[in-house]
Amino acid sequence: MSTAKQALLLVSDQEFLQHQTGRDHPESPQRLQAVLKRLETSSAPGNPLAGSLRIIPARAAGREELLTVHDENYLLRFEETALSGRSYLDHPDNQLSYDSYRIALLAAGAGLAAIDRLEEGGQSAALALVRPPGHHAERAAALGFCFLNNAAVAARYWQQRHQRQRIMIIDWDAHHGNGIQAAFEEDPDVFYLSIHEHPTWSFPGTGWSEERGSGPGRGATLNLPLRPGSGDEQVMRLINEKVNPALAKFAPEALIIGAGFDGHRDDDMSGLAYSSELYRHLGRCAAAWAAHFCPGRLLSLLEGGYQPELLAVCVENYLDGLLKRGTDL
Repeated sequence: MSTAKQALLLVSDQEFLQHQTGRDHPESPQRLQAVLKRLETSSAPGNPLAGSLRIIPARAAGREELLTVHDENYLLRFEETALSGRSYLDHPDNQLSYDSYRIALLAAGAGLAAIDRLEEGGQSAALALVRPPGHHAERAAALGFCFLNNAAVAARYWQQRHQRQRIMIIDWDAHHGNGIQAAFEEDPDVFYLSIHEHPTWSFPGTGWSEERGSGPGRGATLNLPLRPGSGDEQVMRLINEKVNPALAKFAPEALIIGAGFDGHRDDDMSGLAYSSELYRHLGRCAAAWAAHFCPGRLLSLLEGGYQPELLAVCVENYLDGLLKRGTDL
């Protein structure tokens, strides 16, 4: 991929392919392999992303950085489970291999590497192409293919390392990010907004509209569940009627996107009916939000999306949207 005339950071590392989840598991290395192959083609001279991506490697999150979100005993248990050769942590969905703890540290640290580079200036946004995903991981439990909460670790890092106190996390994975919500339930300085399939029909059964945070964090959580079959029109209506006003009221200093692509109509991990083109629109929205509220401080983290070739198309569209900001707030 070209590294001249860059506008966007892409955190990418072949090490992410070493997290092995076993045969027929939906969260497979083939997901990233398909994305990287597609981006190799689309970044070639004359193609849509030519000259626009600057590739940087991930770095491992440190223990103190992880402890801002996770329990120390849980981290020890996760590491021991991987190194012992056992095949899963907490639930058979959470398949792992000998290298999985080390790779999860890279996934949690990829966003931190991107944040440091964004804070140096000169880049408009970053996308971390990571696995395992993170938004279901709780303080002391793995869930839904997730072991470490990449978005929550990144939010705390942005606050503590770079003093960006008001962080907004917008998560449009098809499934509610229960782990992110739990991490910031009582925190008024981290606003969690999720667009997802309604918990009546969808894993993990959280993310009801009545869940708004608690204590001092009351009002800093906004869940926008959608019925099965909902598509582009319903998402864009929510953005205009709910997301844009929430952003205007909160006025974030930095923006994190939980970039899940499993709401696509051809991804059988949800009952939503998004088109591939929606992700181009979402990229434009994200770029417009960042330009208005926090220029140069937009971090996207890969979450779901389980049909490899389809995921690759949607990621390419999203990146193209980030480069073609054109959505009014």
